[in-house]
Amino acid sequence: MMNEMPTLQPELPIAIEDWEQTPASVQGVVLALFQQVQHLQIEVSELKEQVNCNSRNSSQPPSSDNPAQKSPPEDKTLSQKKERRRGGQAGHKGSRRELVPLEQVDEVKSCKPTHCRECKSELEGEDADPYRYQQVELPPVKPYYTEYQVHRLTCPGCGTVNRGELPPEIAASMFGANLTGLIAILMGVFRLSKRQVVALLEIGYGISLSVGSVVNVQKAVSAALAEPVAKAGDVIKTQSVRYIDETGWQQRDQSKKGWLWVVVTPLVVVFTVVLSRAGQVARDLLGSESVGAVVSDRYSGYNWLRNHLRQVCWAHLLRDFQKILERGGESTRIGENLRIQAEYLLVLWSRVRDGTLSHDDFLSELPVIQEAVRHWLSEGSACQHPKTANTCRRILAIEQALWTFAHHPHVEPTNNTAERALRHAVIWRRTSYGTQSESGSRFVERILTVVATCRQQGRNPLDFVRQAVRAQRSGQPAPSLLPDALP
Repeated sequence: MMNEMPTLQPELPIAIEDWEQTPASVQGVVLALFQQVQHLQIEVSELKEQVNCNSRNSSQPPSSDNPAQKSPPEDKTLSQKKERRRGGQAGHKGSRRELVPLEQVDEVKSCKPTHCRECKSELEGEDADPYRYQQVELPPVKPYYTEYQVHRLTCPGCGTVNRGELPPEIAASMFGANLTGLIAILMGVFRLSKRQVVALLEIGYGISLSVGSVVNVQKAVSAALAEPVAKAGDVIKTQSVRYIDETGWQQRDQSKKGWLWVVVTPLVVVFTVVLSRAGQVARDLLGSESVGAVVSDRYSGYNWLRNHLRQVCWAHLLRDFQKILERGGESTRIGENLRIQAEYLLVLWSRVRDGTLSHDDFLSELPVIQEAVRHWLSEGSACQHPKTANTCRRILAIEQALWTFAHHPHVEPTNNTAERALRHAVIWRRTSYGTQSESGSRFVERILTVVATCRQQGRNPLDFVRQAVRAQRSGQPAPSLLPDALP
């Protein structure tokens, strides 16, 4: 749906004296036609902008770009890029598989020559430093079945029939913690559907189970992870740096569109599925009295954040500037200058990150960039193109949030951290089309939280899921997603 068109004052290409001699009835028709032409020109401009929308000038993912539409040549004035052939580059330090320590080897076999290859004499002795070559193999995989036989015995004294009891952790499920954890990881890490899980267990392990059993396992794992994930959600409210983002998520038992939110901190990564994109969700996740820095995009749901503690993503700003540039007219000059400043800023910051530019030197160059960005945003605010003017005014309203990263430790100028965390979930969503119910959404957010947090901390997510399942079945405290020592 097109936005309502503004009232326009046409500039007629006709001399004033000729216009005054034109009959009033004709003047009315001409004015109406000129206004209609201007309205249509704006509509055409908006439609062209929609058609030309891609990953370089909007938040669309690169996968949505039209492969037949060639990207314009990139500006290489700031960082010259050289064409590289595929594969390892000249001077690249190769990598090779490291040998497993000898104490971890299951079997050692000696390959000794028996006779001299020249004189055929018999050979004896040992090589003090033999060449070591290791082959890794999977043992024959077969399921391990344990049968528990529950006996009933009659008391010889009173005749009471006594029945044995299964251990609580065994009675909780017919599937052991190892198998339960593997099923959850196959879905949460490798994004397999329930039917694919059933097929893999049958082919690879000789274990037969139904899709309904996979669903039951999913619910059990979700319940076992509920407490650790809830505690991780409390921790993100106290962290000094948070990266937050959201993406669409369909829950099929609801007609309302859902959203998958993620908050990334140095300690934990927390996902949650909510049937809302309102700013209140961000308040609940971050804490309404948030005191740490938050990196986000320009979505209005984050406008409640204080600008001196908010960092607006410069990767998103760069795409905004590219869209302004592509509108033509005076927008091109404004967008081009803003884009140059944004690219230069990110190049300087990449040098700070890799250690080739000191932070003090970066701060000495920053005021020039800030002044240039403020100047061109002000120019854009006065631009005749309504969309360009609106975008520039909105950015100027949160100008302080553009520069938080420069003075707040450990804050990046882009929200790539949160976007990378969402990438795995987005691919899962494309193959699963979301979840069927609220319980499915709870499993998704909990398993994603566990997997992302364990990877960030260098822990094995399968081990964590198994520990959580065993703890719940035996009535023991659940394992924690938090490191032993909180900073």
